[in-house]
Amino acid sequence: MSLRLRLLLALAPLFILGLAAADAGTYVATRSSLLQGVDKQLLVIEPGVQNVLQSTNQGGGPPEGGYGQQDAFPSGTYGELVNASGVTTEAGYASFGGTVAPSSSSHPVFPSDIAKYAGSAITVPGDGLWESYRVLVSSQPARFPGDTQSTVVVAVPLDGVNTTLSTLLLFEIAISSGITIIVLVVTWLVVRRGMRPLERMGATARSIAASGLGRRVAPSNERTEVGRLGLALNAMLGQIERAFAERDVTEQKLRHFVSDASHELRTPLTSMRGYAELLQRNPDMTRDDVLLAVRRIEDETRRMGVLVDDLLLLARLDQGRPLDRAPVDLTSMVNDAVSDARAADPGRAVIAHIAAPIVVTGDDLRLRQAVANLVRNALVHTPAGTPVEVGLQAENGHVEIDIIDHGPGVPEAQRERIFERFHRADPLRSRDQGGSGLGLSIATAVVTAHGGRISVTDTPGGGATFRIELPAA
Repeated sequence: MSLRLRLLLALAPLFILGLAAADAGTYVATRSSLLQGVDKQLLVIEPGVQNVLQSTNQGGGPPEGGYGQQDAFPSGTYGELVNASGVTTEAGYASFGGTVAPSSSSHPVFPSDIAKYAGSAITVPGDGLWESYRVLVSSQPARFPGDTQSTVVVAVPLDGVNTTLSTLLLFEIAISSGITIIVLVVTWLVVRRGMRPLERMGATARSIAASGLGRRVAPSNERTEVGRLGLALNAMLGQIERAFAERDVTEQKLRHFVSDASHELRTPLTSMRGYAELLQRNPDMTRDDVLLAVRRIEDETRRMGVLVDDLLLLARLDQGRPLDRAPVDLTSMVNDAVSDARAADPGRAVIAHIAAPIVVTGDDLRLRQAVANLVRNALVHTPAGTPVEVGLQAENGHVEIDIIDHGPGVPEAQRERIFERFHRADPLRSRDQGGSGLGLSIATAVVTAHGGRISVTDTPGGGATFRIELPAA
């Protein structure tokens, strides 16, 4: 069952019940008002009817030509006298408004205990021309000489009231039926119009599911509930689209990483397998050739072990495994990195610029590895004899470690990619000379794990400056 049909089925009964209650209230109020008017009329004509009955009782019947007050009585007015037991003591006279005469063909049917209703008005059925009467039982005894027990009963036909109420009921049924039909049709149209944006959203969502996440639903504004739903759906679609895009990028990087790692591992394995097969096929090799093959196998094994250790370290950092947290003396770390660089390349000037002793909280071993990788990167990628500077200073609530070289620098297009795993700015450069391509990736992962960032800029006068920014202790 559709939502619009459920809304219509929920609203229609409530409206019909409300309209029926209003019609019933109007009918009851109108009936009460009309009966109050008849009751007031009975109180007005009651003295006149009593005079007519008194004259009739004394003279045996109404005088010829009637009585002067009878013309003021409504047509069909009926009056009679009853005693305390409810027995009629004077025959009823009806048709006041014309010649006053006893009426047996049209009169009200009184209950046997009529006397107990003294002082009140009741409705009773009629016998003859009129279907019902409104009856007033006088609260005072009749003013007849010598009669202190009789009570005057006055009745007026209610056909006029009944006709008015019947006409009102017909009008209420007709008008309510028409209004109900109109309201149901209008409600259906309004609900249908209000559901159109949701239908369009559903159609757009199906189209998005079939063709892609590039489309967005409408309307999408803050003015209506449907518009706010559209905004929420568009925001969700944007998040899903970004998540898929990030997943695609991650999968692409993972494929490249696996491919590059396989390639890097295959190179030493191929070399080791070649030397092993050479030893196996040539048992008569000289001692020097055997030592050369063994040394090359050992070198490739060592190189592969370093590569595996680097990959394992990156995997652990990617998993977010906690690092050691202890005070780290950056001054000592920079001095050690400079000393190691001088020992590795004695012919190169490697200078430390330390503004002040600085201590941070972190993993001493990993931070030393990150700084050492950047310094080694500067030694490898600059011409022999090019000076390298390592600076340490505190700036704006964080610590900066700058590795400054004066070589060819890093091209603008390569500055983002050089921190990717296995990326080489010069694809033709030998792996034996340039390492595995994981040094900058490890440095970046270590610095990020410490809540810092790493970047590269141009050195004034030529060269590249790698900057590590760490939170101050």
